Amino acid sequence: MTVQKDASATGLRPPYLTTFQATDQPLIVLPAFLSRADSTPQAARPRDPNNVVGRDGKPLPEPAADPSALAFEPDPNLAYEKWDEYWRKVHGMRFTYEDGPDDKSMAVMLRYDQVHRLPGGPTSHFPPPYYAPVDEQGRLHSKVIGKIAAYKRPLYDGFAYMAFHSLDDLTLSFGSGKFPAKIVPEEQVMFRSVPHMISKEYILIASPTHRDPVSLVKVHTRAAGTTRDDFQKRWLYEHADLLVGKAATHQYVRRYAQLHNVGPAKEGDLFWHPVGSRWDGVTVMSFAGVTDLEDYLMTDDHAAVEAAERQLTDPAGSEYWTAVNYNIINRLYPERVTRR
Repeated sequence: MTVQKDASATGLRPPYLTTFQATDQPLIVLPAFLSRADSTPQAARPRDPNNVVGRDGKPLPEPAADPSALAFEPDPNLAYEKWDEYWRKVHGMRFTYEDGPDDKSMAVMLRYDQVHRLPGGPTSHFPPPYYAPVDEQGRLHSKVIGKIAAYKRPLYDGFAYMAFHSLDDLTLSFGSGKFPAKIVPEEQVMFRSVPHMISKEYILIASPTHRDPVSLVKVHTRAAGTTRDDFQKRWLYEHADLLVGKAATHQYVRRYAQLHNVGPAKEGDLFWHPVGSRWDGVTVMSFAGVTDLEDYLMTDDHAAVEAAERQLTDPAGSEYWTAVNYNIINRLYPERVTRR
């Protein structure tokens, strides 16, 4: 295999990028949620029809039937680690690589972050505080076999966070050239599902840096009986003001953004996905480290915010998880609060 040195590894973000820009207008963002190609049974985790392929390049009828048949990684003991490394160190470089003189797909992308789920961080399935399991006398178990709780896995293993000035720029970046020809076929090998939604990004707390290391990602589905428009208005003004007004937010949160689903509306429209179309928004909050995130989630201020959030959302269609953030492209510096 020939390895081409790629200036984009450092040349598409500060301090190497020589020109930056800043804006207080909402950006158009494509959050693409990702689950890794693995041997989970077909019925147990969402799967896109053309994804999880065998070495012949064809989708496997049932990934669980023979894990060694998966094209991406046949050894299930290595699958998660290899996928996480490949997404950052190989797919990220293929994504940003200028594939010939006519490839301008990256020229209009303002920011691209890979947000990798961190299994040891807080999730809605296992939030802090954490407690040692003990017996009826309050003592530690002498044997843990039979006492280990089942792991509750979030639906997705991360998301790609990609920002543009306009829908036209987003379409230009993904609509032709290397993406349909070379990137999509790769994603069918490495990803199980890639639900996405076109969104408007509202930054309520701007990051003082461009390298926030840890993110809390919340997927929201609105409560029954409300419209998407009503949910998003209350979320953007009433809920955001509540969150930003809390002392714990200013102590721990380095960045707070809302991604509002603005389409597409129906199957057949560009960038429509059956799962992403059901979501109404995504919260992305950034922290200096996992400890700060855990401390924030255990505050009374966050409890009040979470209680208010439950009034807006359907818990069955929502979840949150912790992620490590890798910044691949950044032409936005310094970041500014979005004008509402």
